Amino acid sequence: MKKLLLLSLFLILAITIIAIVVSGGTSVSAGPSHALWWPVQSVDTMKYSRDTALAEINNPAFDSVIDTQVKAIAGTGATHVSIATPYDEQFIPILTRWVMAARKYHLNVWFRGNFSGWEGWFGYAKITRDQHLQMTVAFIKNHPDLFADGDIFTPCPECENGGPGDPRQTGDVAGFRQFMITEYQAAQKAFNDQHLQVASNYASMNGDVVRLIMNRTTTIAMGGLVVVDDYVSSPDKLVTDIKQIADISGGQVVLGEFGAPIPDINGSLTDQEQAAWLDQALNLLSAAPQISGLNYWTGVGSSTAIWNDDGSPKPAVNVLTHYFKPDQFTGFIKNSLDEPLPSARIFYHQRAYSADAAGAYHLPALAPPQQITVSAPGYKDQGVLLASSQEIPTVTLIKNQPDLLFWLRDLLFRLTHNIIRT
Repeated sequence: MKKLLLLSLFLILAITIIAIVVSGGTSVSAGPSHALWWPVQSVDTMKYSRDTALAEINNPAFDSVIDTQVKAIAGTGATHVSIATPYDEQFIPILTRWVMAARKYHLNVWFRGNFSGWEGWFGYAKITRDQHLQMTVAFIKNHPDLFADGDIFTPCPECENGGPGDPRQTGDVAGFRQFMITEYQAAQKAFNDQHLQVASNYASMNGDVVRLIMNRTTTIAMGGLVVVDDYVSSPDKLVTDIKQIADISGGQVVLGEFGAPIPDINGSLTDQEQAAWLDQALNLLSAAPQISGLNYWTGVGSSTAIWNDDGSPKPAVNVLTHYFKPDQFTGFIKNSLDEPLPSARIFYHQRAYSADAAGAYHLPALAPPQQITVSAPGYKDQGVLLASSQEIPTVTLIKNQPDLLFWLRDLLFRLTHNIIRT
């Protein structure tokens, strides 16, 4: 009897060793991770990076203003800073100064400028669509050092405001669509030719234009992304608009611009009321899986500003930081053999997250308790209550239908643990 037991244990051990060797082992290390609500988290600098560009172009003292604003934006946990400096050659020196500040503080850049001739900025002569297209390609090819992997380039923000006119008035819906698609493809090719991973399908439009232009066919041609600049009376209306646009277009939605208060829409808000508005908006947006990025307009210099002109923060800065740099729920997912499950998915707050190579998961934390559901191919789903962001819960998933090898390995694992405990 003892010989039979020893033989069985020997066979199980041999099978287990073979399985581990074949799989390459299960010991995997993973670096630290930080989960975000949105892969693109940006703050806009338009009131300074565009509106003062000509006045400050030859003023080296303006670098301190640039540095102060970009440093403050980085401190919120933003992934990008939105820079609206024109793309004309005249403005390259001051655009470069903004970009250098972004790199100093480890931020990607969302380029949201334009060629001045499109809308007639700074006295520039108007340009056509064909001219805009040619100038866009030349700008990318002539200035590759401005860009870094992970940047975003919008060739023509709110393109309806210039060129041949607004398609709502001209009726040229087909021409506007084709221009957006052609310019995106040309810009993307120019970046590919420079071996740069820069997204160029962030074609922001105001809400009415998005509803007119971004049908499903156009959205597919634009890489499945819709970018809307949306100023609304309430956070509820903001989320309603996003869901409606996602339904119409079939794409993921990015907020190219949003903020409060706009006096004609929100009236006047105190600093505390602005912070409360933003808190409600970001809380609702975090639960909207249709949205994949946002750009708060603006940091300084407008009615929606979250820093005063002297650089001091308003209460809204703490709100933005709370969502841009959230606390984390962290834990591990394994099977009954104590092996990590890197294929696991975690469903939380209407979003899906993935475990890393070590089976670790990282989730942006809302006030606990929060419910998650964990799943992995071949395993039973399991619900888990996250009671505190300080805890590190390990989730053990159970095989649906274990095969003979898994069953034998599981048996050996339990026998070994029983022996250790006794």
